[in-house]
Amino acid sequence: MHTVAVLALDQVIPFDLGTPLEVFTRTRLPDGRTPYRVRVCAATPTVNAGAFTLQAHWGLDALADADTIVLPGCATPTAPLDDDVLHALRAAAARGTRIASICSGAFILAATGLLDGLRATTHWVAAPLLAARHPAVEVDPDVLYVDNGQFLTSAGAAAGLDLCLHLIRRDHGSAVAADAARLSVVPLEREGGQSQFIVHDPPPVPRGATMEPLLAWLEDNAARDLALEDIAARAGMSTRTLNRRFREQTGTTPLQWLLRARVRRAQYLLEATDHPVDRIAAQVGFGSPTAFRDRFKRVVGTNPGGYRAAFRTVRAPA
Repeated sequence: MHTVAVLALDQVIPFDLGTPLEVFTRTRLPDGRTPYRVRVCAATPTVNAGAFTLQAHWGLDALADADTIVLPGCATPTAPLDDDVLHALRAAAARGTRIASICSGAFILAATGLLDGLRATTHWVAAPLLAARHPAVEVDPDVLYVDNGQFLTSAGAAAGLDLCLHLIRRDHGSAVAADAARLSVVPLEREGGQSQFIVHDPPPVPRGATMEPLLAWLEDNAARDLALEDIAARAGMSTRTLNRRFREQTGTTPLQWLLRARVRRAQYLLEATDHPVDRIAAQVGFGSPTAFRDRFKRVVGTNPGGYRAAFRTVRAPA
């Protein structure tokens, strides 16, 4: 039987902790057998889980005979990793144990050095921090999970379900994974490369920066047919100077910023209105529906129809 050890550290996030417990303990093979033995392990007798205190039945020594170790996220992902935990995880990796993280659990895995040189993901909000703290890790904030073979990472919350189902599919095939998905009332079809559907905020600009008034004007006029020359004229500078100063203060070019502003507006219209996609393309300033669809998918990671199906919030009157 395959042993899954779920490591609960201080300030563990209950949702992340509960996901592998529910998914793996409910999995059944076609003959009715249970393929997984699940253990909650901890480095201390009690674990602070925020709303409650957890007492785990197993300690770090239980990681030694685990086939898979799951690292749930913690509320303070940058907390120092205990030396005993660090050594236990590295020793498990050296034995070939599969190690997977959920959400900010990627910080724990990255702290061991086991992700160095590998691609990884975490919740998109925490992705910049993970990349800054662990520059040797290639952080991809736009996917649900990343499978490197022995080491796997997933994005936030529900992406942990996708990762657990992916592991079941690896171990026992799609039929068993599909049955586990039905028990969890989630789709099996969401693949790891699917976007986290990030709403891309504008790049941060220091308050009082010289570009701030221009950015506000661009946001208000994003639907207009604006060329670089039009933006430079508004800013009162040459296109070359505009490009240089704009990149210094925003990290991108005026036209790239404008395109993302249009996509952000399109995201809102897809969520809050029933307007056809072609109409939204025109409303936000794209010259053609095809150009809109291509740019939207490049920025958000899915097409406008898929985004609307996932995030429709208000149905406007006909």
